[in-house]
Formats: sequence, C-alpha cells, structure tokens
Amino acid sequence: MTDLSATPGAAPDRPARRALVVRGGWEGHVPVEATDRFIPFLQEQGFDVRVEDSPEVYTDADAMAATDLVLQCYTMGTASNEAVAGLRAAIAAGTGFAGWHGGIADSFRNTSDYLHLVGGSFACHPARDPEHPKGDQTDNYVSYVVNVLPEQAQHPIMVGLEDFELCSEQYWVISDDYIDVLATTTQAARPGDPWHRPVVSPAVWTRSWGEGRVFVATPGHSVDVLDDPNVRTLVERGLLWASRGSEAPYASPRAGA
Repeated sequence: MTDLSATPGAAPDRPARRALVVRGGWEGHVPVEATDRFIPFLQEQGFDVRVEDSPEVYTDADAMAATDLVLQCYTMGTASNEAVAGLRAAIAAGTGFAGWHGGIADSFRNTSDYLHLVGGSFACHPARDPEHPKGDQTDNYVSYVVNVLPEQAQHPIMVGLEDFELCSEQYWVISDDYIDVLATTTQAARPGDPWHRPVVSPAVWTRSWGEGRVFVATPGHSVDVLDDPNVRTLVERGLLWASRGSEAPYASPRAGA
C-alpha cells in the first residue's frame, strides 16, 4: 500500500530487531484490529514481534532492554508507577516509542510522568454539531486538514507528503515546546463554541528522550483512518524512524540535521 522507497530504516536483511506491541485499554479504538494492521509490516521489516495486553510488561527491565521499538495502542486505562518508570528508562536507554491517536496521546491519565514522556496529551475532540447530537461516535467527526509544516517537508517521516483532509476525530492537544512538530491541525471557532479564535494543535510530532525517540500521530481513531494512505505512510515511517538502530536523521536536513 505504501511506497517504502523513502521510508527510514527499511533494511529487511539486517539482524532481526525486536518490537513490542502493547495494546488494550478502551475498546472503542479497536486496539487489536488496529495494531494487527501494522504487525505484518514490522515483520516484513525484520522485526521479531511480541504482543502484550498490559503495560505492566514495562516493569520487565531485561525484556525492555532487549526491545528496539514499542508500538503502544492503549487508550486511557491505567499503568503502575513502576511500569511508567520502566518505560521511561527503556526509552532513555534507546528503545523507540511510537503510536497514534488515543493509544499513545491519551494513555494512563493516572500518571503525570507518562505525560511528561510523551509531551502532548489529548484534551478534547470538538463535536461536529454540538446542538444536534446523534448519540454515536460520529458526533465527534469533523472534516479537518492535517497541515505539513513547510520547514519539515523533508523530514524522513514527512518527505513527499502534502496537506491532507480527514473526516474523523480532530484532536485538540495540550503540549510543551520540547516536542518537534511535523504537522498541525487547526480547530475552528464556530458559533456556539466557548473558545473565540481558531486553535492550532500538533497533529504529528517527535520527541527526543535520552538515547531514544518518540513518534506520535494524532489521526487514527478508526481503522478506516489508519487505512488512509497518508496516515498509513506516516505511521509506518514513524515506527521505523523511532526504532533503535534507525538510520534516519532525527530532524529534517532543512533544519540542519
């Protein structure tokens, strides 16, 4: 589906790396079906893949030290302080961390240390029509554009991608300025909304954490969004870019990397 000619780190003939898929939490984001879309891709790229349904695997220091990439799809839910500490330590030592939507940007609301690690957190998704809800998930679907930042157009994750439109949940994200934003999205200020001007949120970002890399894409509420060629490309490239052993530069050459 995706042209991998410009995908960072694609080298199936290298020794096998290890990927850990941690999935679960709120079932509305279909964590099993969603991650199953990317497990074959990781295997094709030379990863041995382990799947766990609890973040408590992060407490296993030996397993985490041997893991090159964590793909997390675990919306809300809880993680022990020991699990979050184990994840932070592994990433600081070089394990990559990547995911999409609530599976990474709305996980483990019980611990601020996790938010500190990721650098951005789901705040809300503005309703399509607040005055006339239908009572299902489509109440939160709006048409919106993901805007690639011009200065990031040559980043290994973004190269060749242009602005694209989705109809899905549009994440309003609260973030810090230690994230490196690759793409944004703008929430409109509509009649009846309590905010009075448009709000720009990061839609795709990276973060450096010790020796490790973090990749986050906020699109991905449902499998049809993950199947969008733009989103699929972003996620596949982000997974490889974040992994330990990635040969891709951290930043865009235009940014001086």
